[in-house]
Amino acid sequence: MEDWKRKIGETALLKGIINDPDWLEKLDDSMPVWAVLQLMLELLEKLEPQYTSYD
Repeated sequence: MEDWKRKIGETALLKGIINDPDWLEKLDDSMPVWAVLQLMLELLEKLEPQYTSYD
C-alpha cells in the first residue's frame, strides 16, 4: 500500500473517524454508499451551527 494512503488512514484513526486499527489494512477496499453518506451527515452536523436565534 502506498505511504500516502497509510498516512490518511492513520490520521483518520487518530481523529476518531475510524475506530479500528484493522481498517488500516483495508484502505483499498470499496466503501458502501450508506457509509459515505453517514460520514457526510456527521461532517454536516459538526459544521452546521447547533444554536437557535433569540431574535
